[in-house]
Amino acid sequence: MASQFPSKGKAPIALIVEDDPDVRVLAAALLEETDLRVVECENAEQAMAVLAREGEDVALVFSDIRLPGLDGVDLARRIKAVWPHVSIVVTSGYADRRPDTLPANVVYLPKPWLALDVLMQADRASAWMQRAQRIAS
Repeated sequence: MASQFPSKGKAPIALIVEDDPDVRVLAAALLEETDLRVVECENAEQAMAVLAREGEDVALVFSDIRLPGLDGVDLARRIKAVWPHVSIVVTSGYADRRPDTLPANVVYLPKPWLALDVLMQADRASAWMQRAQRIAS
Protein backbone atom coordinates (compact mmCIF):
# COMPACT_ATOMS: atom_id res chain seq x y z
CA MET A 1 0.00 0.00 0.00
CA ALA A 2 1.26 3.49 -0.86
CA SER A 3 2.17 5.95 1.84
CA GLN A 4 -0.55 8.43 2.81
CA PHE A 5 2.05 11.19 3.08
CA PRO A 6 3.55 13.40 0.37
CA SER A 7 6.86 12.57 -1.20
CA LYS A 8 9.66 14.53 0.40
CA GLY A 9 10.83 17.44 -1.71
CA LYS A 10 7.83 17.42 -4.06
CA ALA A 11 5.34 20.26 -4.14
CA PRO A 12 1.87 19.07 -3.18
CA ILE A 13 -0.65 18.94 -6.03
CA ALA A 14 -3.89 20.84 -6.54
CA LEU A 15 -5.96 18.77 -8.95
CA ILE A 16 -8.61 20.77 -10.81
CA VAL A 17 -11.46 18.74 -12.32
CA GLU A 18 -13.67 20.95 -14.48
CA ASP A 19 -15.16 20.34 -17.92
CA ASP A 20 -15.67 24.04 -18.71
CA PRO A 21 -12.29 25.21 -20.08
CA ASP A 22 -12.84 28.85 -19.04
CA VAL A 23 -13.62 27.94 -15.44
CA ARG A 24 -10.75 25.41 -15.37
CA VAL A 25 -8.27 28.05 -16.60
CA LEU A 26 -9.56 30.56 -14.04
CA ALA A 27 -9.23 28.06 -11.18
CA ALA A 28 -5.75 27.08 -12.38
CA ALA A 29 -4.61 30.71 -12.55
CA LEU A 30 -5.86 31.24 -9.02
CA LEU A 31 -4.30 28.09 -7.56
CA GLU A 32 -0.99 28.74 -9.32
CA GLU A 33 -0.61 31.66 -6.90
CA THR A 34 -0.26 29.13 -4.06
CA ASP A 35 2.59 26.76 -3.27
CA LEU A 36 0.64 23.89 -4.83
CA ARG A 37 1.57 22.36 -8.19
CA VAL A 38 -1.53 22.61 -10.41
CA VAL A 39 -2.74 19.73 -12.57
CA GLU A 40 -5.82 20.23 -14.75
CA CYS A 41 -8.31 17.54 -15.79
CA GLU A 42 -11.49 17.89 -17.80
CA ASN A 43 -13.24 14.84 -16.31
CA ALA A 44 -13.22 12.47 -13.36
CA GLU A 45 -11.58 9.64 -15.29
CA GLN A 46 -8.53 11.81 -16.01
CA ALA A 47 -8.45 12.84 -12.36
CA MET A 48 -8.51 9.22 -11.19
CA ALA A 49 -5.59 8.45 -13.52
CA VAL A 50 -3.56 11.30 -11.97
CA LEU A 51 -4.48 10.08 -8.48
CA ALA A 52 -3.44 6.54 -9.37
CA ARG A 53 0.02 7.86 -10.32
CA GLU A 54 0.48 10.61 -7.74
CA GLY A 55 -2.22 10.21 -5.10
CA GLU A 56 0.15 10.54 -2.16
CA ASP A 57 1.17 13.99 -3.43
CA VAL A 58 -2.34 15.34 -4.05
CA ALA A 59 -3.28 17.83 -1.36
CA LEU A 60 -6.44 19.27 -2.92
CA VAL A 61 -9.03 18.21 -5.47
CA PHE A 62 -11.14 21.12 -6.71
CA SER A 63 -14.00 19.67 -8.76
CA ASP A 64 -17.23 20.65 -10.40
CA ILE A 65 -20.19 18.43 -9.51
CA ARG A 66 -21.55 18.20 -13.05
CA LEU A 67 -18.97 16.37 -15.11
CA PRO A 68 -19.31 14.10 -18.12
CA GLY A 69 -19.26 10.45 -17.04
CA LEU A 70 -18.51 10.09 -13.34
CA ASP A 71 -19.85 13.15 -11.51
CA GLY A 72 -18.08 15.17 -8.82
CA VAL A 73 -20.01 13.60 -5.93
CA ASP A 74 -19.04 10.07 -6.95
CA LEU A 75 -15.48 11.25 -7.61
CA ALA A 76 -15.31 12.65 -4.06
CA ARG A 77 -16.55 9.34 -2.62
CA ARG A 78 -13.97 7.32 -4.56
CA ILE A 79 -11.14 9.66 -3.59
CA LYS A 80 -12.03 9.55 0.12
CA ALA A 81 -12.18 5.74 0.00
CA VAL A 82 -8.65 5.38 -1.38
CA TRP A 83 -6.87 8.65 -0.48
CA PRO A 84 -8.49 9.87 2.75
CA HIS A 85 -5.79 12.51 3.26
CA VAL A 86 -6.88 14.49 0.17
CA SER A 87 -8.86 17.67 0.82
CA ILE A 88 -11.78 17.96 -1.58
CA VAL A 89 -13.78 20.99 -2.65
CA VAL A 90 -16.75 20.53 -4.97
CA THR A 91 -18.54 23.36 -6.73
CA SER A 92 -21.77 23.79 -8.66
CA GLY A 93 -23.61 26.55 -10.41
CA TYR A 94 -26.84 24.55 -10.22
CA ALA A 95 -27.29 24.06 -6.49
CA ASP A 96 -27.30 26.78 -3.84
CA ARG A 97 -26.93 24.31 -1.01
CA ARG A 98 -24.64 21.41 -0.33
CA PRO A 99 -25.85 18.13 -1.88
CA ASP A 100 -26.88 15.63 0.82
CA THR A 101 -24.94 12.89 -0.97
CA LEU A 102 -21.50 14.48 -0.46
CA PRO A 103 -19.20 12.84 2.10
CA ALA A 104 -19.23 14.76 5.38
CA ASN A 105 -15.61 15.94 5.14
CA VAL A 106 -15.94 17.45 1.63
CA VAL A 107 -16.27 21.23 1.29
CA TYR A 108 -19.00 22.61 -0.97
CA LEU A 109 -18.69 26.02 -2.67
CA PRO A 110 -21.56 27.28 -4.84
CA LYS A 111 -20.64 29.04 -8.09
CA PRO A 112 -19.69 31.71 -8.53
CA TRP A 113 -17.12 30.98 -5.85
CA LEU A 114 -14.98 33.68 -4.33
CA ALA A 115 -11.23 33.61 -4.97
CA LEU A 116 -10.57 34.06 -1.24
CA ASP A 117 -12.64 30.96 -0.40
CA VAL A 118 -10.69 28.86 -2.91
CA LEU A 119 -7.35 30.19 -1.67
CA MET A 120 -8.31 29.46 1.95
CA GLN A 121 -9.10 25.85 1.07
CA ALA A 122 -5.80 25.54 -0.84
CA ASP A 123 -3.91 26.99 2.12
CA ARG A 124 -5.52 24.51 4.53
CA ALA A 125 -4.76 21.56 2.26
CA SER A 126 -1.17 22.68 1.74
CA ALA A 127 -0.60 23.24 5.47
CA TRP A 128 -1.94 19.76 6.27
CA MET A 129 0.39 18.19 3.69
CA GLN A 130 3.39 20.09 5.08
CA ARG A 131 2.60 18.85 8.60
CA ALA A 132 2.18 15.30 7.34
CA GLN A 133 5.49 15.51 5.52
CA ARG A 134 7.27 16.67 8.69
CA ILE A 135 5.70 13.82 10.67
CA ALA A 136 6.74 11.27 8.05
CA SER A 137 10.38 12.42 7.99
